[in-house]
Amino acid sequence: MKKPTKLSMLTLSLIAAGMTNFAVEAGKFEGNIRDNSSQQPLAGAIVSIKELNQTQTAGRDGRFFFNGLKAGTYTVTITYLGAAPQTKTIEVKDNTTTSLNVKLKSGSIERIQVVGQGGSLSKSLNRQRSADNLVSVISADVLGNFPDSNVSEALQRVPGVSIERDQGEGRFVRVRGLAPDFNSVSMNGTRLPAPEDSRRAVALDVIPSDLVQSVEVSKTLSPDMDADSLGGAVEVKSLSAFDRDDTFYNVSAEASYNQLKEETSPKLAVSYSDIFNDKFGVAFAASWYKRDFGSDNVEADGNWNFSDKGPLLEEVEARSYDITRERLGIGLNLDYRPNDNNDLYLRTLYSQFDDTESRNSSAAKWEIGDDELGLAVGQKHEAEVKRSLKSRTEEQNITSYVFGGESRFTKWTIDYQLAYSEASAGKPRHIDGADFEADIEDMSFSDTHTPRIIGPAAYKDAGEYELKEIEVADSKTKDEMVSAKINFSRSLEINDNSGEIKFGLKSSKRDKTNREDVWIFEDLDEQGISEDALVMSNFTGSDIDYRLGRFGPSINAAPIWNIVNKLNADDNLDEVESKINDFDISEDITAGYMMGHIDFDNLRLLAGVRYETMDRQANGFKYDESTEKFSANNVSSSEDHWLPALHAKYNLSDNTIIRAAWTNTITRPTFEELRPGFLIEDHDGELEAEFGNPDLKSLESMNFDLSIEHYFDGIGLLSAGVFYKDIENFIYESDVAGTGQYKKFEKAKTFINGQDAEIKGVELAYVQEFNFLPAPFNDLVVNANVTLTDSEADIGDKIIPMPSQSDVSANLSVGYEDEWASVWLSAAYKSEYLQEVAKTDIYDDSHLQWDFVAKAKVTEQVTVYFKAINITDEPFYSYQGKRRFNNQFEEYGRTFQLGVQMVSF
Repeated sequence: MKKPTKLSMLTLSLIAAGMTNFAVEAGKFEGNIRDNSSQQPLAGAIVSIKELNQTQTAGRDGRFFFNGLKAGTYTVTITYLGAAPQTKTIEVKDNTTTSLNVKLKSGSIERIQVVGQGGSLSKSLNRQRSADNLVSVISADVLGNFPDSNVSEALQRVPGVSIERDQGEGRFVRVRGLAPDFNSVSMNGTRLPAPEDSRRAVALDVIPSDLVQSVEVSKTLSPDMDADSLGGAVEVKSLSAFDRDDTFYNVSAEASYNQLKEETSPKLAVSYSDIFNDKFGVAFAASWYKRDFGSDNVEADGNWNFSDKGPLLEEVEARSYDITRERLGIGLNLDYRPNDNNDLYLRTLYSQFDDTESRNSSAAKWEIGDDELGLAVGQKHEAEVKRSLKSRTEEQNITSYVFGGESRFTKWTIDYQLAYSEASAGKPRHIDGADFEADIEDMSFSDTHTPRIIGPAAYKDAGEYELKEIEVADSKTKDEMVSAKINFSRSLEINDNSGEIKFGLKSSKRDKTNREDVWIFEDLDEQGISEDALVMSNFTGSDIDYRLGRFGPSINAAPIWNIVNKLNADDNLDEVESKINDFDISEDITAGYMMGHIDFDNLRLLAGVRYETMDRQANGFKYDESTEKFSANNVSSSEDHWLPALHAKYNLSDNTIIRAAWTNTITRPTFEELRPGFLIEDHDGELEAEFGNPDLKSLESMNFDLSIEHYFDGIGLLSAGVFYKDIENFIYESDVAGTGQYKKFEKAKTFINGQDAEIKGVELAYVQEFNFLPAPFNDLVVNANVTLTDSEADIGDKIIPMPSQSDVSANLSVGYEDEWASVWLSAAYKSEYLQEVAKTDIYDDSHLQWDFVAKAKVTEQVTVYFKAINITDEPFYSYQGKRRFNNQFEEYGRTFQLGVQMVSF
């Protein structure tokens, strides 16, 4: 009864606080802010009522609303970076609505920029300046000015944001150097589920950037936001017809060329929006991209042994990838405004991402002497060589439906939302590994940084290898989320100080399921396959084009499937692997909050508290090898959190803002950490266990932020900030053998809550459009930012930096843009970070990627562009202990894009 009682008390408190009659105002004031020449809405414009010291920010459609005003005459000022301020006088009457439509003209510059990079900077900086919390914004215009094929890549341009790449493509977002699982991702106000079985982090490469209107990254959270975000909260907003004033369309076609695999790939995108009868808006967007590319990889994978004999390598594997990735994204958004007081909307998303991968590999393993430590550089010795093929297609989908609306009354505003989202990831029946083996003399390797396997002619001879094992798998993950929320807000006046009170409730249900079947086909000769049929030369194709050293012909999938289809699948089913990773995890979350802000001249204080309660049910299986029996492993858990927050925003001058925030946030454990699968193995009387921990507590973080922002008169920003996070219940992997119920175990690997962790950092940003300089220098634009971070985490026996946390994240973009052409050179950098805590820790090396874009207008509506991605051919590299000892090296080559775009304005 504890949690329902708390929630009921909170709900009653919210209603009581909101319903109290603080004032008797009964008038309304609303309007619309647009550019005088283009008629486009100016999101982020600040509207101030001088006599009441009240301010509102124009929304993405340019509208603003003041409710509950006393009757009287007021002075209204409208400001927007890059535009001349305007001052108007209005009269408010009881029980009536006063309307004001404003068209801003240019200030010190020739015109207000609403498109291109300059327009993007203007929109972004105005939204950032007007926000109560610390937020960074990128708009749709900037998404097309860089070679960013998905939302993840677009976000790397934001201060304090870097990305994790997969096969060279941006996939997951890191905020302030923190790993993706510490951040949240929402779209159109609802949380997106995660396709992967093990993570909460959303792989944003499944969302094409063509479907997006803007993306916001909140680094400090207010109580009306979901609390599960330690690093930052990413909010993706899709297109709305009311984002523009008239019929709009955008059509583009593109061809891209990958230098490594010498493949050319097509891309098509279209978006359209229109408004009918000033009440009904329709926006549609679709994007299709099929990319053929690949990578060359070599990895020691933690197999260096450091002893008094020097560095010895036990095993190394060379991998060649051929990849086809196909993305299809479709969005249909409807808006209905039956009158001035009510808005309704429907936001939909369908995204499909198919990743077809064929991986040929060659691995050499040396076991030398009694200690079997491995081989030194240049030394020759017999090795167990394994040639392998992995061939699969992974299908990922995200579907989202969001219905909501807003109703504005004389004193109150109510907004509400119902949402359903589903993500899935499946790998239909595929070859997870077909292994051909041979023992070959005089095998060696060169170099510790990028090892190359060296062997005699027999090493590349397919006739030397015999098929030993085929692993076939079929997996499916599904993540469903249903949520409903409602918010109430009201403007009020307390002792001649204006303010607002806001409160609301949210309920959500999440169900995550994972299913996997595994078949291991081995001892093939005993199953009726002749030894002659198992020789690798029966399975080969042309030689592999591998730039890190040749290792012979490729392996074809078709003859492997011919063998698999001849055998009885039921006889080869691995029952343990097919069941131990299956799970169902459900989470029911109920939240309520109350917050309010009050303005004292140039100071705005925002304070409030959020309460979240969560009930979790995790169902899986436990397998004990000694008894060869499965049993159900069902675990229930719950937790609740009170999360207070205080934000202060002080306008030191018209262009300079100081911000401070004290917030409390949480991060729930990943599904890999929570998984209820429990495996006990018996190795000659020595017990070993590996299992998840459904009883883990969420990480709790107390956060402090302080920053100063100075906005230039034209378009520009200079800002500096510091932040500190004090984290409890830090989660890490541990061996708990020899303790508690695992006292008799030799090994018992699981995840546990550790001691404390802390993160501190500095964030600097500089944006400048040099429109104050004489031509031609007035068309230069610079956008630069750097985030410096330091962290410590206590894992019991030692202090480590937070895993996946980069000490330095930086972005630089230098551009030249006029009315007819633009050229941009950009760089994204992140420093090395701890990847895995081990006997010898593993680190991901620093990464610096340069991209180039050139665009030219053929007509007012038609633009041609050229983009070069990864122009320095930057590889991915991780190392074990010291930088010269390879853990993984992977290169992708350069990619060049040529396209044409037609846009209406």
